[in-house]
Amino acid sequence: MLSVICYPMGFDHHLLPFSSVCVRCIFRLFGVSEYDDSCPLLKASTLLSLLEEQRNIPNAISENGSIANDLTQCPYDPHASGNEQPYCSVCLGILQFTNGHDQDLRTCESNSVSVLTSAITEILKKEAHQIDGFSIEISLPPVVSANDRAIWLYMKGRYASEEWFIGKLLSQQISVKDALRSLVTTSLESCLGVKSSSSSFRIRLTYIHEEASSKLQCSMQKFHGFKRRKTETNCKERMVDDLCGKNETISGEFHRCDSDAVVHCTLNAMQDDAFSELFMLPPEKTNNGCKLTISCYRLPVYIGGRYLKFSRRVSQSRWMIEDERMGEASVEEIIGNNTILVCGGDSYKFHAAGREDIDVRMLGSGRPFLVEVSNARVMPSMVNIQEIADKINNSNDKYVTVRNLKLVGSEAWNLLREGEAEKQKQYAAVVWISRPLTEVDFNKISSIKNLDILQKTPVRVLHRRSPMDRKKIIHWMMVDKIVGTSQHFLLHLCTQAGTYIKEFVHGDLGRTHPSLGSILGCRAEILQLDVTDVKMDCFD
Repeated sequence: MLSVICYPMGFDHHLLPFSSVCVRCIFRLFGVSEYDDSCPLLKASTLLSLLEEQRNIPNAISENGSIANDLTQCPYDPHASGNEQPYCSVCLGILQFTNGHDQDLRTCESNSVSVLTSAITEILKKEAHQIDGFSIEISLPPVVSANDRAIWLYMKGRYASEEWFIGKLLSQQISVKDALRSLVTTSLESCLGVKSSSSSFRIRLTYIHEEASSKLQCSMQKFHGFKRRKTETNCKERMVDDLCGKNETISGEFHRCDSDAVVHCTLNAMQDDAFSELFMLPPEKTNNGCKLTISCYRLPVYIGGRYLKFSRRVSQSRWMIEDERMGEASVEEIIGNNTILVCGGDSYKFHAAGREDIDVRMLGSGRPFLVEVSNARVMPSMVNIQEIADKINNSNDKYVTVRNLKLVGSEAWNLLREGEAEKQKQYAAVVWISRPLTEVDFNKISSIKNLDILQKTPVRVLHRRSPMDRKKIIHWMMVDKIVGTSQHFLLHLCTQAGTYIKEFVHGDLGRTHPSLGSILGCRAEILQLDVTDVKMDCFD
């Protein structure tokens, strides 16, 4: 039991502005997370005396000297009637757990970490998340960091020459974010029965305090160069305008985070003397706490494989013209909807290595693809992956089947894109020519190897593709005769990725040269086309 109160020589605790600072902030401001007789800042007994100065808190430190994980009492009661100072002037109520949360911004009835844990647990249940681990993300308004610095400079001004304070740095404090993360992580691990890790499942706590943030921005306007400081984001050209003069709230989390990054950068660059002139030391009292938004989500889940398409009435992606569907279905919807059904995500994106026209079948080994599932409620296992494959392959329509389906990492996206640019593709096409096919034609076509062609953007896609010239290679061709006709034949060919096969056959009014028609010296038309192989080292 702690029985001796030890003050550092020259320390006058009556001068500390702790009447408006919560218990947890008092401890972290002195860099104390657990009691240790060799604590480099202050003995835990000294900190305890500061707490007792404000309110008798006998259980603030446990018998073994560690800080209580669930400090439900503060130097003041934020819910007591007639209290003029309900929120900590440093953390703005964050470490008191008195923040409004959820969509209706309800107010917690206790300042226990268990209240926040319960709120998170309810969201997990409501949204049916299945997790085997979690990672916590915390977003705090920059004013909290400014408050930390303000109270530190206040203490430095009073105790800079004292032995117990000499050599102490602001960086030795435990930040609000680290203190919050430690408290919430421990509580959640116990409640959920899983460990915090580098999991793809994220629990995000976003705190905002519009009033304090507005005052901070007004103060910072006085700092030279802040009005038109360039942001350090990808949008480097965008400038930060006069934030204080705006009445409207910056909408959207991206814009808020973008603005916060600029504020943090400016605060870090500010010297202590400039900071002291702009900000109140110690931080002024506040009657409003931060508001909290809790969101739970999983990073995108990627499922890859190869698909085969057997219908000439199924497009690769959903195709609508003036609210009318073109074709009977799409590969994207067939695969994506079945994936969402099993994984329980919010949405999906379909990515494929190239594409075929709606009237072109995809045969052979299939075309590589990825389905990117947003916020999957279930992290798919091998059993789940097989369930997705079975749902697609056993469909009554038999439009599409998949093979080699597997859970992959985000690096598969780069593999898909790199392979798409380098791959070769093989085709089989039913071709009609305006005269009978001769033996000379047969030999001429079969002898062509690595033929260089130049293709202008086809007329049929000019409405959605920029006009340009494309150099492509026809690696080889061969012909199979069709019994009973001399003007029809089956053309097999292997080409470089991105070659327009239909235009290579008929020439596209001379926009592709040479073409099969120009090589044979007659009119040529393609009647049917199938992709028979996509040569890529991806999901084989």
